[in-house]
Amino acid sequence: MNDMSRPQIPGVSLNRVSLQKRTHEFPLAPQASGRVQFAFWVQWAVATFIQCSLLIWLAVEKTGGDVASHYRMLAVVSSLLAIPLFAVFRAYSIRSGYLVGIARILAAWSTLVAMLAFIAFVTKTSESYSREVILQWVAVGFGLQALAFVPVHKVVRRMDKRHRFANASVIIGCGDIALTLATKLRHERKESMLGMVCLDDEDPHNGDAETPYYPTLGTVSQLRSILRDNRVSRVYIALPAKETDQIEGLYVDLLDASVDVVWVPDFANLKLLNHSIYNLGGMPAINLNESPLTSYPGSAFLKSIMDRTCALIGILVLSPLLLSVAVAVKLSSPGPVLFRQKRHGWNGNIIEVLKFRSMRIHDDQKVKQATKDDPRVTPVGRFLRRSSIDELPQLFNVLKGDMSLVGPRPHAIAHNDYYSDKIIAYMARHRIKPGITGLAQISGYRGETETIDKMQKRVELDLDYINHWSLWLDIKILIKTPLTLISKDIY
Repeated sequence: MNDMSRPQIPGVSLNRVSLQKRTHEFPLAPQASGRVQFAFWVQWAVATFIQCSLLIWLAVEKTGGDVASHYRMLAVVSSLLAIPLFAVFRAYSIRSGYLVGIARILAAWSTLVAMLAFIAFVTKTSESYSREVILQWVAVGFGLQALAFVPVHKVVRRMDKRHRFANASVIIGCGDIALTLATKLRHERKESMLGMVCLDDEDPHNGDAETPYYPTLGTVSQLRSILRDNRVSRVYIALPAKETDQIEGLYVDLLDASVDVVWVPDFANLKLLNHSIYNLGGMPAINLNESPLTSYPGSAFLKSIMDRTCALIGILVLSPLLLSVAVAVKLSSPGPVLFRQKRHGWNGNIIEVLKFRSMRIHDDQKVKQATKDDPRVTPVGRFLRRSSIDELPQLFNVLKGDMSLVGPRPHAIAHNDYYSDKIIAYMARHRIKPGITGLAQISGYRGETETIDKMQKRVELDLDYINHWSLWLDIKILIKTPLTLISKDIY
C-alpha cells in the first residue's frame, strides 16, 4: 500500500450516494484558523488604538490637563471587553463584506457601550464622566473604527486570498458529496480547488446533473503524478463512509506525500444539529447533535443578558400599550385577560406561555389551531392575532428565562405529540430556548399550519436557525420581525 499506483481493493464498488440539499459547515484547517486569528488581532489592535487615543484626547481637551484615572480605567476595561464581544459578533471575519463588517462592528460597539453604561450604573461612577466626552467618544469612536476597518480589512483579505491561491487542493472522489464539497470550497471558501481525482472504478459523471461540473484530473492510480505536476498542498477525501478500506488505504499512501489530508465524512443522510469536531484525549470526536446553549456557553450567556435586558426595556416602554390591550380584551368578552398554555421549552421542559386572550372561553380539548373566520376569535382578538400584539405578554416569559426573544416558536403540547411521529427530528427544535419570533416567522411561516408540508418547512427553518445560531443572526431576525407583523395569513 506504499505504492500510489497500486490497484484498488478488489470487490469494492462505489455506488451513487443521494445527497440532501442543505449546507454543511467544514472545520477550518489549522492554517486558515491561524489566519482568522491573525486578522482578528490586527483589527482589534487598530480599533483599540483608535478608541483609547480618542478617549484620552477628548479627556485632555475637556480637562485641559492630565487624564483622570477613571478615564484610563475606562480605556482598559473597554479594550478588554471588546475582545469577547467583537469575537462573538464576528465583527472582523475575513469572509464578510465591508457593509456586513461595519454593521457587525456597530452591533458589537453598541453592546460594549451598553455594558459599560451598566457597569457605571452599578458601581455608581457614572457621575465621574463628562457626558460630552462620552457621547463624542461613542459616536466618533464608531465612525473612526468603521473608516479604519475598510482598508485594514482589504489588506487582510488580500493576504488571505494570496495564501489560499498559493496552496492548491484536489478532491478524491467524483460522487455527489465530492461535487458538493468542490462547490463549497470554490464558491464559499474561495479556495484554489483544481479538480477531482476519481477512483479507478468510479464514473466521473455519476453526480447530480444540477451540480456545476469540475475538471477530472485523473484517477487514484495517477495521484502521485497529479500531486507533483500541480504542486498540490492539500487533498480532500470525499468518499462515502462505507468505503472505509479505501479511505484508510489512501491515508496511509499519502503519509509521505508532503500534503495536508482532510477527510470529509459523508453525513448527508443524517439530520445534523449544531455539529462540530473536537479533540477528546487525542481522539477526534464528532458532535452530531448538540445544543448551542451548551456548546457555546459564553455566547449563550450574552444571549441571556440581551434577552432579559431587551425584555425589561420592552415591558417598560410598551406598558401603556399593554395596559390598553388588557382593558380591551377584558371588555371584548367575559374571561381572563391572559391566556396561559402549557408548551414545551428548552430540552422539552414544560413551560407556561402567556398570551393576551384572543378567543371567547370555550372547551378546547383538541387544541385546534385558529382558522380563517374562526367563530371563537373575538373582533379585538382578530386584530391582536394579525398584528402579533397578543404575543407581547411573552416578554415576561423572556424576563423569567423560560423563553428567548428569538428562537423556534413553542407549539402546544398536543401539536407536538401529533407531529413528532410524522416529521423527522421534529422535537430537535427544542434544543434551544423557544422564542417570541424566529427564522420561520420572518420567512413567511406564521399562523396556521394546515398541512404537514407547511409544518415540515417550519421545522426545517427552526433546525437551520439552530445550526447557524449566533447573536448576529438574532439581531437580524429582530430587525426583520416588524416588517412581517401584519399578515393576511394570520387568523
